[in-house]
Amino acid sequence: MNGAVGSDGAVGSEVQAGSEASAVPGTGGGCGTAGPSAPTTGASRRAGGSGSEPDGGPFDGGPFDGGPLDGGSPGGGPSIGSGWSVGGRTVADGGAGVRGKQAPPAGRRAAADPVKALMHRHRALCERAVDPLEIAAGLEAHGVTDRTAARFRHRDVFALAEEMYARVPRDGDTPPRPMDAPAPGRRTAWILLALLPGALCAAAVAGLRLTEGRPRLAVTAVGVLAVSLALRAALRRGPLRTTARTTSTWTCWLVGYALLGDGLLRTALAGGPDGLPDGTADGPWPVALAPALALALACAPAAGSAHLFATRARRKLTASRGLADFSASVRPLLLGTFALFMGALTALVALAGAVLGEPARYPEALTLGALLLLARLLAVHGHGHAPTLVLTAAAAAEGAALAALFAGRLPGCGFLAAPVEALVAACGPAGVPTLACGIGAVTLLVHANRRLTRASAHASAERP
Repeated sequence: MNGAVGSDGAVGSEVQAGSEASAVPGTGGGCGTAGPSAPTTGASRRAGGSGSEPDGGPFDGGPFDGGPLDGGSPGGGPSIGSGWSVGGRTVADGGAGVRGKQAPPAGRRAAADPVKALMHRHRALCERAVDPLEIAAGLEAHGVTDRTAARFRHRDVFALAEEMYARVPRDGDTPPRPMDAPAPGRRTAWILLALLPGALCAAAVAGLRLTEGRPRLAVTAVGVLAVSLALRAALRRGPLRTTARTTSTWTCWLVGYALLGDGLLRTALAGGPDGLPDGTADGPWPVALAPALALALACAPAAGSAHLFATRARRKLTASRGLADFSASVRPLLLGTFALFMGALTALVALAGAVLGEPARYPEALTLGALLLLARLLAVHGHGHAPTLVLTAAAAAEGAALAALFAGRLPGCGFLAAPVEALVAACGPAGVPTLACGIGAVTLLVHANRRLTRASAHASAERP
C-alpha cells in the first residue's frame, strides 16, 4: 500500500503503514494520507462525464459554488464515515466512520448548481419580480440569450426565468399582476386628460379669431398657459407617463417653431419681420395655427397608440417562448401602431386646415408628430437618452437655420445664409423643419425598432 500511494504522488514517503497511521488526522488504525484530495475544479468536472455541469456563459468566472447536492460536507472535503480519494483510488476511513464505505464520486460531491449561482448574481431581480416575465426581461437586459439559457439546461430564457422565479422563497403567494384590466375610473381619467389639450387649444384658437387688440393678447397668453398645463397633466398620467428625465424645453421649441417659425423665416428672407405676430396668417409675422391645433388634438391618438402598443406587447411577452419569437411578433405591432397614429394625425391636420381656412402643412406637421411620438414611446419604455439627443439636434438645426439667415445680413457674411436660402428656394420655408424633424424621426424609428422589440422594454413599463 505504501508503495502504491507513493507512486501516485499523493502521500510523501514519510507516511508509514501500521503504527504511524494514527499520526495522520482523520484516520484510524488503517492506512492514512496527508489530507483530503483537492476540491474538484470546473475543468475536472467537465472531464468527469456525468458529474459535469454546463458553463455559465457570460456568468462563469470559474466553477459555480452552489454547494453540495448529495449530502457531502460544505467545504468539499470528506464527510464523517466517507473514504479518502488518493491518487484516483478510494481508501476506507478507519475512524468513527464505517470501514470500507465507498465515497461518492468526486465530480458528484463537488457538483454545483448553476441556476443557484445565477440567482445569487441576480438576487435583487429575483426578489422584486412579481412574475417570471420580469426575470426574463431582466436577464435579457444583462445579456442572457436563449443560447445562454441552453447552457443552464433550459430551452430558452423564459423557461430559465420560470425556474428562478419558482425557487425564490416567499412568505405567501404573490398576488398576480393585473395585465390588461385597469380600473375603469383610472382609464377614464387618462382619456379625459389626453383630450384636454386639444379642447383647450381649439378654444384658444377660437378666441384668437373672435378678438382683436389687447383682448387678443390676453387670450393668447391664457391659451398658451392653459394648453401647457393640460399637456403637463396628460403626460404625467396614463400611457404617456414616464419617470425618465425628459427634454420639455426642446419639445416646446419644436412646437413653437411649427407655430411661428415658418412665418419668421419667410419674412426674414424678405427683409423683415416688420412687427410682432398678431395671431393671424396674414400679419407682419404670420402664425400657422393649423399645425399647432392638429398636434394638440393628436395628444389623444398618441395616448391611445401608446396604450395599445404597451398592452399588446405585454400579451405577446406572456405568450412568447423565446426572445427571437417575441421580437419577431412585436416588430409588426410597433410599425402598425406608428402607422395608425400617423393616419390619425394626417386626418387631424386636414381637418384643422379646413376649419381654419389655412394650408394644411402636411410635411412639417407629420414629421414633427412622428418625432414627438417616437421620442415619448422610447422614454416611456426606459430608453430616454437617444430621444434627448435627437430632439436637441432637431431644435438646434432649426435654430441654426434662423441664426444663419440673420447672420447673413452682416457685411461679408452672406455665405452663411446661402445654404438656408437654397433649401427654401427648393422646398419652401417648410423645408427646414421638415428636414430637421424628418431625419430625427427616421433615426428614432430605427432605434425604436431595435429597443422596443426587446423583452426588457416591456416587463417593468408602467401600464395605464
